[in-house]
Amino acid sequence: MPKYMLILRGTDESNAAVMAGFEELAASTYRYIEDLVKAGVFIAAEGLDDAGQSVVVDFSGEAPVVTDGPYGETKELFGGYFLLDVASKQEAVEWAKRVPSVNGSKIEIRRVAGDDERPADSVGSVEERAGSESPGRV
Repeated sequence: MPKYMLILRGTDESNAAVMAGFEELAASTYRYIEDLVKAGVFIAAEGLDDAGQSVVVDFSGEAPVVTDGPYGETKELFGGYFLLDVASKQEAVEWAKRVPSVNGSKIEIRRVAGDDERPADSVGSVEERAGSESPGRV
């Protein structure tokens, strides 16, 4: 079955609303994850820390440039995701409609490309190649 990522996007206003009603939203989200697990479609879910604590590595010049914080012009920020193993995009859409959220937030749904969709000259999956190289983190 294909995998789909439900990418949670928020604005400053919707993120503030999340924080104002955090306890209730967290409880609803845990129930939602339980439903995903019971349906056998849950793979992973993570929320991200405050975007103000991030760093950006910009590759638009000859050498990478590192700056603090998110892009200044960003109106919506990626705040977390759910990764689901579902039969179709329509099933992913139906699950996305059930995500506990606040007014102003959005969910982008993207299919995760499978190993069978990699270029023909590549050897093995990313995980296989990473495992065969030096151990440890990048």
